[in-house]
Amino acid sequence: MASPPTTATPVTPAATQPAASPTAPPRSFLWSRRIFLTLLTGFVLLPVYVMVSSSLKPLADVTGEFRWLPTELTIRPYVDIWSTVPLGRYFVNSLIVAGAATVCSVVIAVFSAYAVSRHSFRGKRVFTVTVLSTQMFPGILFLLPLFLIYVNIGNATGIALFGSRGGLILTYLTFSLPFSIWMLIGYFDSVPRDLDEAAKVDGCGPLGALFRVVVPAAIPGIVAVAVYAFMTAWGEVLFASVMTNDTTRTLAVGLQGYSTLNDVYWNQIMAASLVVSVPVVAGFLLLQRYLVAGLTAGAVK
Repeated sequence: MASPPTTATPVTPAATQPAASPTAPPRSFLWSRRIFLTLLTGFVLLPVYVMVSSSLKPLADVTGEFRWLPTELTIRPYVDIWSTVPLGRYFVNSLIVAGAATVCSVVIAVFSAYAVSRHSFRGKRVFTVTVLSTQMFPGILFLLPLFLIYVNIGNATGIALFGSRGGLILTYLTFSLPFSIWMLIGYFDSVPRDLDEAAKVDGCGPLGALFRVVVPAAIPGIVAVAVYAFMTAWGEVLFASVMTNDTTRTLAVGLQGYSTLNDVYWNQIMAASLVVSVPVVAGFLLLQRYLVAGLTAGAVK
C-alpha cells in the first residue's frame, strides 16, 4: 500500500531572517549616522571640487560669474604656473628645507627620547616639563628674537642665517623638535626594557639596542613624528616670509607671486595649490599604515 504523499511546510520570510541582536543600534541611529557622514563628506569635498574646476578654467571664467560646471576646460593654468613665478625653484627650496628639518628632528628626537626613557639623570623631570612647556607659546613670539639673533650672528661671524635655507631649517627645528621628543618618549616607554637587556646579553651596546630593538618597535611613533615635522615645515608661512629672500623663498610664500598689481591669476593659484599638495597627500597615503599601527609594533611575539 502506497504511503500518502508528504507536503513540504512553506517557509515564511520571517523565519529565514535572523533575529536582531539586542545590542544592535536602532535604525534611526544608523540612518542619522549615514546622513551626517554624507553631509560631512560633501562639506570636505566641496572646496576640493571648486579648486579642481577653477584650475581647469580660463581666467575670464574664474573671475566672472561662478558656474558649477565649466563651460570650457583647459590645462593651460598647469603649464603657466611654472613660468608666471619660479615655482620650480620654490618647490626645490621647500623640499630641501622640509626634508632637512624632518631628518634632523627625527634623529635628534630619537637620541634625546631614548636617553630620557632609558636613563635617570639629574634634572630629568625639569627637562621633560621644559620641552613640553615650549608648546604653550605661539610661534609669533619667537619671530623678532630669532630675527635679531640671526642678524647679529651674521654680523659677528659672517655665517648667513638670515635669508638662507639653513636658518629656516633651524627655525623649524625649534617648533617640531620639542613635540617630537615628547612624543617619542611615550613610544620608547611602551617598549619593554627586557628587550634592551636581551640585546645587551647578545652583545649589543646601548646604540645597538637602540637601533636593533627600540627603533623597530617604535616605527609608528617615528613615522608620526616625521610626518608632523614635514607638514610643519612644508606649509609654514609666517617665518618663511620673513626669514627668506627671492632665492630661498619656499612654496608657501611663493604662491603670493600669482597676485600682481594688475590682476590675480586665480586659476593658476588653484592649479599651483593642487600641485603643492601632491607631496603631502602622497606621503600620507604611503605612510598611513604606519600611522595607524599599534604601539606594540615589533614587540616580542
